[in-house]
Amino acid sequence: MSKFKIDDTVKTKNVTHLQHFHGQIGSVINVFVDRPAGKHFEQFPEGVVYAVEFENGEAIDIHESDLDLDVPRK
Repeated sequence: MSKFKIDDTVKTKNVTHLQHFHGQIGSVINVFVDRPAGKHFEQFPEGVVYAVEFENGEAIDIHESDLDLDVPRK
């Protein structure tokens, strides 16, 4: 089960491997609960990975442990 859903507003945590994105606000645009096979997803620890798009239009995949919900759901 995923912690976030598509269209949630999230904030990146201040972690070393996300230096370029520390504290940035973005929107969840995809949720990878069952990850596709391939090397890209092997770089992440076990768990859910999210595609997050930031206000500047850049999008990256981020592990669930590196995100916080920015705006609480109603």
